[in-house]
Amino acid sequence: MKIIFRYLPTLLMGAILGSFIAIGTTVFANRSQVNSSIPYEDLRTFTEIFDKIKTDYVEEVEDKDLLESAIQGMLSGLDPHSGYLDPETFRELQIGTTGEFGGLGIEVGMDNGFVKVIAPIDDTPAQKAGVQAGDLIVRLNDTPVKGMTLNDAVKIMRGEPDTNINLTIVRENEDKPIVLTITRAIIQVKSVKSRTLEPGYIYVRISHFQTPTANDLEKAIKTLKEENKTIGLKGLVLDLRNNPGGVLKAAVSVSDAFLKSGLIVYTEGRVIDSSLRFKAHPNDLVDGIPIVVLVNSGSASASEIVAGALQDHRRAIIMGTKTFGKGSVQTILPMNNDAALKLTTARYFTPLGRSIQAEGIQPDILLSKVEIASVEKESNRITEADLNRHLDNKDKKAKIKEDSTKDSEEEPLVKKDYEVYEALNLLKGLNIIRKQ
Repeated sequence: MKIIFRYLPTLLMGAILGSFIAIGTTVFANRSQVNSSIPYEDLRTFTEIFDKIKTDYVEEVEDKDLLESAIQGMLSGLDPHSGYLDPETFRELQIGTTGEFGGLGIEVGMDNGFVKVIAPIDDTPAQKAGVQAGDLIVRLNDTPVKGMTLNDAVKIMRGEPDTNINLTIVRENEDKPIVLTITRAIIQVKSVKSRTLEPGYIYVRISHFQTPTANDLEKAIKTLKEENKTIGLKGLVLDLRNNPGGVLKAAVSVSDAFLKSGLIVYTEGRVIDSSLRFKAHPNDLVDGIPIVVLVNSGSASASEIVAGALQDHRRAIIMGTKTFGKGSVQTILPMNNDAALKLTTARYFTPLGRSIQAEGIQPDILLSKVEIASVEKESNRITEADLNRHLDNKDKKAKIKEDSTKDSEEEPLVKKDYEVYEALNLLKGLNIIRKQ
């Protein structure tokens, strides 16, 4: 029996898992039939080294510790996402499906021996402290990360809520390391946020792909339709920036929400169970309006599935910077000792057969990272109000009152987020073209 889990322990532990996680005991039942040869010479070498460590190492080491380290080394040598989950870590993974975690709120992987931040999760301690996608964590409190396994680093990062940890971070374009003090908290991620940018133009942010994400998206779209029922929907900005992925089924359902037919994604692996194909159903939640999808280097795994599917079907314009490039699928395989293997078992491909692995999604429109600066007044600029004997505006008092009301409201997203501003302008341009 195979059970598909939400893999939110990453929010607690900071360990990146992948496009989906399956817990099962039958996935590799026939693997022994695939390759029954035993590498006796290599095993003899392993036994000799094991014996030398037991007899000659400066301190006595337990057999269990040596063998567990050997297993961890064997798996970490495969790829950055395979690993050994000891019984304690595996239990926390299963407990983690309840949705509450004590941790920092970051997705991470390994990069040349250091912990690399894939993305901070929205509204978590890591994001609020200023952790950014692409950061390299080189020290946890006073402990260097170099030489640790990902699981070792994860164990240090997780902990009880309201306790602090210092992360020493190396960031591109920064001259020296940055030290951030982060207070652990219970991580409860709301995966879908939405708002109306301007009448008819809506914004949906998906921060993480969880089991209820598709239902939450449908509810958000329904609410936005109601808000704009007089004018109707004209365009959608779908924000997948710094979305590190999540459950495969959620990514498929979100893609399906904007497609009417065709292939969404397919996976290929050596085991029959790992080769899957997912197709769209004849339903489009936004009735074919133009879509701009925002992505960046923190968009990984499941978010790349959505971006790739919508791009291949020419259903959306992808805007931003190249995505992370995680195109592999991990499966959790329980072991007899109550531990488990997290093993990469397949690659996924976009509808046109593109592999995202180590390549990422290339945006249709590349955006540089800039900030919007609003210029209210220019010292040398002359307006009508500066001229002698200019006519007064009879509606001046009303305008002052209106402006004061606007100032009291939250600053519009398009004024503080350059990518959203550009996406909105593009949607307006597409609507002009459609009307011609």
